[in-house]
Amino acid sequence: MLEAVLRMKRIQKVVVVGGGTAGWMAAAVLSRALGPLARIELVESEQIGIVGVGEATIPQIHLLLNLLGIDEHNFLKHTQGSIKLGIQFVDWAAKGDRYIHDFGRPGRALGMLGFHHYWLRAQAEGTGEALAEYSLNAVAAAENRYGAIDPAPDHSGIVGLEHAFHFDASLVAQYLRKIAEANGAVRTEGKIVDFALEPENGFVRSVTLESGAHIEGDLFIDCSGFRGLLIEQALETGYDDWTHWLPCDRAMAVPCESVEPLTPYTRSTARTAGWQWRIPLQHRIGNGHVYSSAYVSDDDAAQTLLDNLDGKPLAEPRPLRFTTGRRKRFWNRNVVALGLASGFLEPLESTSIHLAQSGLSRLIALFPDAEFSDTVIDEYNRQCAYEFERVRDFIILHYHANERTDSEFWIDRREMAVPDTLAERLTLFRNSGRFVDDAEDLFKESSWLQVMLGQRIRPESYHPMADVLSRDQLEEFLGGIRKLVRHRATQLPDHRAYLDTYCPAVAGT
Repeated sequence: MLEAVLRMKRIQKVVVVGGGTAGWMAAAVLSRALGPLARIELVESEQIGIVGVGEATIPQIHLLLNLLGIDEHNFLKHTQGSIKLGIQFVDWAAKGDRYIHDFGRPGRALGMLGFHHYWLRAQAEGTGEALAEYSLNAVAAAENRYGAIDPAPDHSGIVGLEHAFHFDASLVAQYLRKIAEANGAVRTEGKIVDFALEPENGFVRSVTLESGAHIEGDLFIDCSGFRGLLIEQALETGYDDWTHWLPCDRAMAVPCESVEPLTPYTRSTARTAGWQWRIPLQHRIGNGHVYSSAYVSDDDAAQTLLDNLDGKPLAEPRPLRFTTGRRKRFWNRNVVALGLASGFLEPLESTSIHLAQSGLSRLIALFPDAEFSDTVIDEYNRQCAYEFERVRDFIILHYHANERTDSEFWIDRREMAVPDTLAERLTLFRNSGRFVDDAEDLFKESSWLQVMLGQRIRPESYHPMADVLSRDQLEEFLGGIRKLVRHRATQLPDHRAYLDTYCPAVAGT
């Protein structure tokens, strides 16, 4: 009898509204995780295009591949993919500046102290090289090299290569669709024109297609993009607007022909009223200009993009409009929003796909029964909100910590008030070179360190324990790391050669 009661409470059907990367990721993951426990149906319309600008990722993408049993080389072959070791930032703190936020960790700890305090001491004494010289990721990226090295530290304590991917977002959606359908997910073609709510609790009961068909479900995953068909139009969840901190509200995207070398990193170049991305794939380069319409016209933004391409454009610039921020609730009643339906943080640190992925991970961990516990939903929303806000702070850091005087946009970003959570981090680092230690943060100490230093933030001091080494010992310690990193980097193959050998793009993709 108890078993029968428990079965009655189970979610019987999950409906994913919208395709694209987020939608098919949801269908693939849920069909794999739930197996025969629930039916998965994805509804999308060929009439509605996908945004498709999420062509760069962070290393957490490996968690998704591992969960779905995807071979990395096979994935890269079918998505025109390439390797990403980090993001190079050009002209951000000041014109002429250039630094990399790589996925590795510079140097190695010594005793109970992190590497960067020894490096800061050397800098204070006028010795040592740039921080990037102590990171295998950074040195390999600068020389356009990549090889499959275990990212875990070896006997020397130096970490290997941490990597992510660049890929064609439309091809990723197709790739994930095949996995989802092989796991039993069903796709329904059709444009949603209406929805029905349960009168007693306001839950979504069904969606109605243009054909007149009704699709019912117990749990709905809203992957409908910026419009938030269910989370906003049906449930009126509300939206926290962060434009006062991140005023970029538009983008132009255009692919161009490939050029050599094939760089294993994303490039972000600051422009007068925003920034331009460059994402190298095997068959083309993805480009875009993210900007604030309050500071530059659409025509001028498009021209800036076209004037700064490495190759011949392969299409006309495609405009996008957005409002930076997040839904007030990511999970409302029986609707969970993922991807652009959940909120938008500009792709400066390539977090869009990760945020959808982490939302799915939380959903699996907190998967509901048909009673939809408020306690479970509240915890999901707390975790998602925290991650969005910490990523928001990290992106604001890039804008706020600048010394540019050439445009009103950059002056305004420097002079604006920032969230208290970011202000506290900045104060602590400027005062002592130390960081807030938060296990829930997506971006760890190494990431904050690289960007803060790259944006010209210099600590007033370093940890006193860094003085335990004599000057000769310090120089030997730093010099040994730099020499080892350089030696390992020179042993790696060229990035293009690596792809051609192990994962050349499949013809027709």
